[in-house]
Amino acid sequence: MNDRGNSIHPTAIVDGDVRLGEGNTIGPFAVVTGPVELGDGNWIGTGVVIGAPPEVRSWEHPRDAAERSSGNGIVIGSRNVFREYAQVHQGWHDRTTIGDDAFIMNQVYVAHDCRLGDGVTLASSVLLAGHVRVGDGANLGLGVSVHQRRYVGRGAMVGMGSVVTRDVPPWSKAFGNPARVQGANTVGMSRAGIGATSIEALTAAYAPGLVTGSFDPRALDALGEGELAETVAEWREATTS
Repeated sequence: MNDRGNSIHPTAIVDGDVRLGEGNTIGPFAVVTGPVELGDGNWIGTGVVIGAPPEVRSWEHPRDAAERSSGNGIVIGSRNVFREYAQVHQGWHDRTTIGDDAFIMNQVYVAHDCRLGDGVTLASSVLLAGHVRVGDGANLGLGVSVHQRRYVGRGAMVGMGSVVTRDVPPWSKAFGNPARVQGANTVGMSRAGIGATSIEALTAAYAPGLVTGSFDPRALDALGEGELAETVAEWREATTS
């Protein structure tokens, strides 16, 4: 660890193999336990815990404070905000990763091996179980719970209080318990600069969800080319791997 313009509160604990970029802020009573890599300009609020061991019953938890580091690591990009008492756990089979420009609100739980893209928003008390993937720009509302190994696609909007037990396709709106596709996130797509033709095509693909509350992944087959091709390919890779 080095200073490099980082501001670390005297009550914070930064322990083990923690590698900081530049201009990070680590607030009062925060705990960062390596192995952790942080990029530049991250803001870590009061009581945030980054680097606790994987929350797995069979994991051998460290017994000695001198051997506090335990896990396969966390990699966090730049310009992320972690509000009060959020927690990010060490990787179990792989590293836990968070991209750039995430806004992670208070009391959020990011479990082992989760992978968050860029620009993700997790509202207060969102709970991500192990191995969850969240695509770029996805927005999860207050109190959303996501089952392990689920995928929330790029640009998806998940309504507050929802319980996600199935993969949520890209640029969709989903809510309920269990969460189901309820149409396209047309506002999000427009703000992201996606063209009107693509927005209309994706809206049509998700239209059956408005009636049945279900989603047939084959509805995206017609979008395999053009502006949304990369998004569809990412969805297929994530949901078949």
